[in-house]
Amino acid sequence: MTSKMIALGFYKPGNTEQPPEFEAVELDKPEPKGHDLLVEVKAVSVNPTDYKTRDSKKPDDDSLTIVGRDVAGVVVSVGSECSLFKEGDEVFYAGTNVREGGHSEFHLVDERIVGHKPKNLNFAQAAALPLTGLTAMEALFVRLGISKNPLDNEGKNILIIGAAGGVGSIATQIAKLAGLNVIGTASRQETIEWAKDHGAHHTINHHQELLPQLKELDIDGVDYIFCLTNTDDHMAGMADAIRPQGKICSILPAFEPLAPALFGKSVTFVYELMYTRSMFQTEDMIEQHQLLNELSEWADSGKVQSTLNETMAPINPENLKEAYGKLMSGKTIGKIVLEGPVEK
Repeated sequence: MTSKMIALGFYKPGNTEQPPEFEAVELDKPEPKGHDLLVEVKAVSVNPTDYKTRDSKKPDDDSLTIVGRDVAGVVVSVGSECSLFKEGDEVFYAGTNVREGGHSEFHLVDERIVGHKPKNLNFAQAAALPLTGLTAMEALFVRLGISKNPLDNEGKNILIIGAAGGVGSIATQIAKLAGLNVIGTASRQETIEWAKDHGAHHTINHHQELLPQLKELDIDGVDYIFCLTNTDDHMAGMADAIRPQGKICSILPAFEPLAPALFGKSVTFVYELMYTRSMFQTEDMIEQHQLLNELSEWADSGKVQSTLNETMAPINPENLKEAYGKLMSGKTIGKIVLEGPVEK
């Protein structure tokens, strides 16, 4: 087996209004140590976090940056401390933001944040799920404390702001699976249809006031809100729509003060960042392995479906640039996935 591999990365941040300028670079193939797996990359999906990594790069930083969090592939070798996987296992995972990403022929990843790929999904379908699936599951079941037992959630509502995007597409499915009444926000006919096809019982428009639209559905407020777009843009609307003692989770930081009305309602406001466990090497980081395996089981049983909406091939600089261009438009529905091989 060759000791070299192709990696696709960029050196300079360049124009942050445009997709990264990816280049194909030949690097030494890494060797796994400790808890690391070496994975042959079969498919990757693109995420906003990847081009935001570029956006935070300093102009004088000319080091090679390799992004790409979502990966589906095959384990080719394992580190000395690995016990969860073996050579030949098919896996999927979202990686971490403190190591090189998976836009390469081979990729190192800690096995504690890796799951067994769903058997009934191909690599492209599986690559669409890890980052968004983990984000949704951690937000719903850990940050918001929602029970996985549908009987516990009878009569409870959740509002998902941005229901047709990558995270929204899987969050609507999981929230419905947990027995919640799911109201998703969407503003175009195609996004409305996508949100409903993926689990939303109702949709409202996030460009309009939220509570009046909820009342038109005979809903006087919601127990939970999962905000997947700019938090500050929806702060006032969320404060109106949340019920007393309700809970709000956001995946983006609030730069403005929280709405004072949240205090009067004793509302819980929490954040979800999927990278926290791996970034800080928390004692419970293996929970991501377990969550991914649960997600895999749901996919194999047909309880959730892949949110893949567009596939491109091969994985090369031109296709990556095109995929990130589409993602940066802010109009994508579901997930864009690139299938291997990785080429120059």
